[in-house]
Amino acid sequence: MQKKLSYSFLYLSTVVFTTALLSNEITQEKFDKIYTTKNNSKHIFSQQITGLNNEQIDKFIEGKSFYRIPWVEAPSATTARDGLGPLFNANTCISCHPKNGKGSIYNENGSISRSYIIRVSIPSNGSKQHQDILKFNGFVSEKTYGSQISINGSLNVPFEAKPLVAYKDITVTYPDGEIVTLKQPLHGVDHQLTNLNYGKLHEKVSLSSRLAPALLGLGLLEQITDEQILANEDIDDINKDGISGKANIVYSPQDKTFKVGRYTYKASAPSVIHQSAAAANNDMSLTSPLFPNENCTNAQENCLKAPKGDAMRADTPFDLPIHRLESIAFYLKNLKIPKSTITEFEGEKLFAQIGCIKCHIPSFNLANSYKVKPFTDMLLHDMGEGLSDGRVEFKATEQEWRTAPLWGIGKHKLTLKKEPELLHDGRAKTIEEAILWHGGEALKIKNDFMSLTKEQRNKVINYIKEL
Repeated sequence: MQKKLSYSFLYLSTVVFTTALLSNEITQEKFDKIYTTKNNSKHIFSQQITGLNNEQIDKFIEGKSFYRIPWVEAPSATTARDGLGPLFNANTCISCHPKNGKGSIYNENGSISRSYIIRVSIPSNGSKQHQDILKFNGFVSEKTYGSQISINGSLNVPFEAKPLVAYKDITVTYPDGEIVTLKQPLHGVDHQLTNLNYGKLHEKVSLSSRLAPALLGLGLLEQITDEQILANEDIDDINKDGISGKANIVYSPQDKTFKVGRYTYKASAPSVIHQSAAAANNDMSLTSPLFPNENCTNAQENCLKAPKGDAMRADTPFDLPIHRLESIAFYLKNLKIPKSTITEFEGEKLFAQIGCIKCHIPSFNLANSYKVKPFTDMLLHDMGEGLSDGRVEFKATEQEWRTAPLWGIGKHKLTLKKEPELLHDGRAKTIEEAILWHGGEALKIKNDFMSLTKEQRNKVINYIKEL
């Protein structure tokens, strides 16, 4: 029997599929055609879903324009797009997510790209002030440099610092004798930053390197219900399988309540609109109803005195009023995902056999049992000391990360013209390296992968590339 969707579900305003469909129900096959693409060009992650009506297409185009067209510094005659800075990393969203795909650590000329950023935080001192900050912000910002290093500044506002990338080689030896060399990032101010323009950082500062992810399937991930995510929690490992995933519960400034986190490497954003607003604020210093303040700290006097875009606007004090944010989120939620074609059936069997599916859950049923296959449980897992970044985000500890969705992972090279750099900081240059970095809860699964023959390991990797 074919699975069906009711028309009422289709017409949800926040996750619109299409109102151009005249029938009251559609099959899963039809839904797949709406949301997946066989496009194998560099624009594979930029395809609009099928069937939007004229009003929805207008909103999609508006969101795309605010996502792609550069913002400018205030004051400017272009009041719809001024407000960039005074401290910022990039002037467009697409600068960090090229063609909506995954970023790279280095540009073609060998310089560090804008896709690579450094998050900044300090440990809580246990005070009431810090407890409140942790409750509503998830982490404690560094007093002078804030929550993220800005590599650019507007006129008379010095940039904060420039990032560095440094590694040491470590080797992993398979039981069959094959040796793989991994790149272990070197942490600490001297290894991660240079040209600090505002003095020393806190002596206990945590610097977390992050590489911009591909913007893939965001609208479908938002449709997975909180109940479905929470149903896979096993915080105390009651079933004794070594896997104890937990949901991140985060504060939503939009809803003024606490919600299940879904997006970012540590699942610290509950919705696409929240994540879009946070990225706009951190990366471009754009204000919005969700994040109404510039990203200047009290120690950055010139930044605080710099011109603001709201001085020229009569209708709103925000660089991104809510309707623009909604358009950006609408654009991101209504992009197609690559169509998966599985041919590596032995790899699929091995993927399940060694336990990868315990965290990379293959599929979820959306409303009326429509199936999507993101290969994630959306939960946090302790990935071991080797992947610790020293940073907490709400309920996520230093070693905990959200299970990365695997769908479309084999298509990233189409937008990048090279193999993608994986994990939160891009240290893994191949899928194999990403697997070998798994520790903590995933240690047994990694060891079982290593115990496979080389031919079997390649089959698992080839299967993952087909997802």
